[in-house]
Amino acid sequence: MIRRVDHLPSTEAAVNALRTLADEYGRAIEVIHDIGADQTSRRSAAGVGVTTDPDGSLPHEAHVELGGRPHVSVRLYPDDDALISVDGVECPDVARDDVPAFLRAVYDGHAWVKARRFPPGAFLIVPLPGDRTHKEYIPFVSLSPWLSGRVR
Repeated sequence: MIRRVDHLPSTEAAVNALRTLADEYGRAIEVIHDIGADQTSRRSAAGVGVTTDPDGSLPHEAHVELGGRPHVSVRLYPDDDALISVDGVECPDVARDDVPAFLRAVYDGHAWVKARRFPPGAFLIVPLPGDRTHKEYIPFVSLSPWLSGRVR
């Protein structure tokens, strides 16, 4: 069963949830924080030398690397979404609240790869709470050993 975490109101709350998840699955974790509009990747319109949003808040973005196989990295954006990379397959626009459930599905073996003969390619399918799935295209040439082991 895929569990959904309660609402993660901030990037720091999401990072704490990922630390707990890493501990639960015995994964090493490395976190890099980017704080301020001049540091975050989605604040280019903020202007040169500006560190706060127009409302005076500091946007907070974090990049998380999790050890082990598959190689997983998570980029948490201040806009309540994330970019998750699983063995080189980038899964953009994952809701920040779905990140722990997404990683649990990967680590518990619920994620799979659906192969397609023509045109050649595959899709990484990750089940999420509420009978939803995240589906991401993978060219066959980029199937890692971990991804190849999950082909159905």
